[in-house]
Amino acid sequence: MPDVNVTLAMTQIVPLAADEFDKNKVTPGVLGFLVFAALAVGVWMLMKSMNRHMGKVNFEEAPDPAAEREKAAASASAAGSASAPASGDPAGERPKDA
Repeated sequence: MPDVNVTLAMTQIVPLAADEFDKNKVTPGVLGFLVFAALAVGVWMLMKSMNRHMGKVNFEEAPDPAAEREKAAASASAAGSASAPASGDPAGERPKDA
């Protein structure tokens, strides 16, 4: 017979709660707060882990060997053309002591 007592108690408590409960005002309650807090802690832990992993990353890119050879060839050809006068340069055609 304990089920009857629980049912009787619930029938008396529920109408009291219904009178105080505003149907236009809904709040998330404790469960909503706990879920939100768990999500916030999870995001904080993910951000902390991401910062730790990003600190370990080496962002310096290894040089491309083909690009290095092209750069060396371009600088060598530019240095060679700068030391020899151009064919259309009038100063290069005349001797300096004349």
